[in-house]
Amino acid sequence: MKTFLAAYEHYLEHEKHASANTVASYMRDLRQFASYADDRQLKVRDITQSNVSTYLDYLAGQGKSPATVSRSLASLKGFFTYLVGEAVIDRNPALHVATVKAEKKLPQVLTGKEVERLLAQPKCSDMKGYRDKAMLELLYATGIRVTELISLNLTDVNLAGSFIRCESKGKERIIPLYPAAVDALAVYMQNIRPKMIADIDEQALFVNVSGDRMSRQGFWKIVKSYQEKAHIDKDITPHTLRHSFATHLLENGADLHSIQEMMGHSDISSTQVYAQLVKQHLKSVYNKSHPKAM
Repeated sequence: MKTFLAAYEHYLEHEKHASANTVASYMRDLRQFASYADDRQLKVRDITQSNVSTYLDYLAGQGKSPATVSRSLASLKGFFTYLVGEAVIDRNPALHVATVKAEKKLPQVLTGKEVERLLAQPKCSDMKGYRDKAMLELLYATGIRVTELISLNLTDVNLAGSFIRCESKGKERIIPLYPAAVDALAVYMQNIRPKMIADIDEQALFVNVSGDRMSRQGFWKIVKSYQEKAHIDKDITPHTLRHSFATHLLENGADLHSIQEMMGHSDISSTQVYAQLVKQHLKSVYNKSHPKAM
């Protein structure tokens, strides 16, 4: 088994040109399987579909997550496909083994009070504070993706109409802004941004301290910094505000199709996950509040 694994690793690195992380992940899964096979005196040419299925059950019994089990199966399929191509074995024993469905986790969202605490953190005492206030308010007001946020240009904002124009995957959508977001943007765009840009022709709406377009990494650091200052224990990412935007709209009576349009989901199923979050929240409230449920 070790000889075949070494050959496969060389194949991944030098013929498939797989990334170092990909190779390391595959080989970790395969070495674990090799150890399992050696303990049971299974030779490469003797491994059957039943052996592979039993191995996956073994992993699940060890407490491995469905995602981990599925990844291990994918690694085995690739390895045995290689061996078939090298004429080491006649058929791939992992080919028709059913993929384990990974459990879908509901996205984490902030409560209304947590959002208020987060939005209150940027102090409008310097240019960075005004900019950060505008960015966070805009993100929660619209639920746009982080890549969409940092891709916005000046011409995408209509303060008079209280909306932004967002383009993603060749489609344009118009998203309204609440008054506090309009006010924060107006102050930033009219008084702060002109002092921050490095080039008068810069079109980016949000810029960093060097005057260039804000990066994903830069905004991620901003969010993490304010999370700590707000003393929010949840592991917030910039995407958390997007999830919170959709969930809070749904909780307050917005329909799924309107939320789908504002978020730019091509499939309504992507939006329906927020309905599950709301149902989960209502069940929790019921269990805590109904006298017969306690």
